[in-house]
Amino acid sequence: MRATIVAGLLLGLSLMGANVAAAETVTVFAAASLKDALDENVRAYQARTGDRIVVSYAASSALAKQIGAGTPADLFISADLDWMDYLEQRRLIRSDTRLNLLRNRLVLIAPVDSRTSVKIEPGFPLARILGDGRLAMANPDAVPAGKYGKASLEALGVWREVQSKVAAAENVRAALVLVSRREAPLGIVYRTDAAVEPKVRVVAEFPENSHPPIIYPAAVTATGKSSATAFLDSLSAPAGRAVFEKYGF
Repeated sequence: MRATIVAGLLLGLSLMGANVAAAETVTVFAAASLKDALDENVRAYQARTGDRIVVSYAASSALAKQIGAGTPADLFISADLDWMDYLEQRRLIRSDTRLNLLRNRLVLIAPVDSRTSVKIEPGFPLARILGDGRLAMANPDAVPAGKYGKASLEALGVWREVQSKVAAAENVRAALVLVSRREAPLGIVYRTDAAVEPKVRVVAEFPENSHPPIIYPAAVTATGKSSATAFLDSLSAPAGRAVFEKYGF
């Protein structure tokens, strides 16, 4: 009897060890605007699989350059196509895993108690509304949200009037913070960013035809673990997509 119990305990410990060994850590580099929705998907996936998902959030430009410099990552989710193309051209992603995961919209925001009202249309008086204030937006020369914002303002014919008033932030969430703290009277962010910050409100949405489509591509890196593919598959599956849709993607 005692030998049987001991054998059973040893078998149980062996199985536990096998499960621990099977669990993997997947490192994800993701655009800052994904944080809330992706965090929820990560929690659900970890509970279901036992794998550990570690996410580093920043501007897509910064993350792509880190991968290009050799920083280890298993999966990259960008906020625009250009930075994914940057890695694909350097053969730093597995092209067969690349997919367009999500879409978003661009909005003009103000502090929640602001009374600012404006219709975004060609020639709209953005500079006058700003006055001596600054327009918070992600770096318009590198960060996707900033590039989309600049493209829209150029198409609407107001960029030259406001470019000297831009407070360029390192990523879109940093621009969101500037407005939420009332350090800037207006900001340009994604609709999903505005939705998770109660201290700001959406003044207006930018016309979709005023900037390139806001597409979030995702791909496993050239050195990514096979478990990264499984995680990416879960994000594009119905349950994963439902989470993103809940946050406005």
